[in-house]
Amino acid sequence: MVQVLSGIDLSVRRREVVALLGPSGAGKSTLCRTVNGLEPIDSGAILLDGVPVPRRGRELQRMRARVGMVFQSFNLFSHRTVLENVTFGPVRVLGTGEEEAAERARALLDRVGMAGYEEKLPAQLSGGQQQRIGIARALAMRPELMLFDEPTSALDPELVGEVLAVMRDLAADGMTMLVVTHEMGFARSAADRVVFMAAGRIVEEASPDEFFTTPRTTRAQDFLAKVLRH
Repeated sequence: MVQVLSGIDLSVRRREVVALLGPSGAGKSTLCRTVNGLEPIDSGAILLDGVPVPRRGRELQRMRARVGMVFQSFNLFSHRTVLENVTFGPVRVLGTGEEEAAERARALLDRVGMAGYEEKLPAQLSGGQQQRIGIARALAMRPELMLFDEPTSALDPELVGEVLAVMRDLAADGMTMLVVTHEMGFARSAADRVVFMAAGRIVEEASPDEFFTTPRTTRAQDFLAKVLRH
C-alpha cells in the first residue's frame, strides 16, 4: 500500500482563499478530494465547522452538498443543456423547485459570463466555457466551501484567463476556497495563504508575498526556481 498523505495538519478559515502548490505527485489533488470524501482516509479526521466529515452513506452526501468542487475535467452531463446541468443538483439533491432552481441558475450563469448559453449542450462550448459552467453548477448548491482541483490544467492557454477571472471574483466576494493550482499569478494575487506540499506532506505555509519572495525551505526554493523560470 502506498501512503499518499502523511502528517497533514491544515485549517482553512471562513472567507479565506488557500492555494495548494507543489510538484506533481505531491498529494495536492488527493488532499483536496479527501475533504469531501471522494478519497477515503485511513486515520485522522476531517472537520467541517468542527463536525467530523462522515465516511459514507447519506450523511456524507448531505455534507457534500455543503462543499462545492470543480474538477480538472469538466464532468458536465453531455446530454443535458447548460441550464439542466446547473439545476440538476439543486432539484435532485436539495429538493429545490424547478422554477426557483432555474432562476438561480440563470443568475449564476450571468455571474460567470455565460448568460444566453442556457440551451447549449456542453459539446457546443469551449473548454473555458465548460469550466465556467462547472463553477456555476457547484455554486448552485449554495456551498460553504469551494474546492478547485487544477481547474485550468485542461484548458488551452488562451482560455485560462476567463476561468481565473471568475475565481478571482469569487475570492473577492468572500467565498472560502481551497485551490490546487499551477497558476502562480493567481496564487500570488488572489490567495490569502499558500500551502506548499511535497511527497505527501505540507512543507511550508506562508502568505503569498512571503512564499514567493523569501521561501524558507530548500524544497520550496527549488520548486519556485523551476516554475518561475518557465
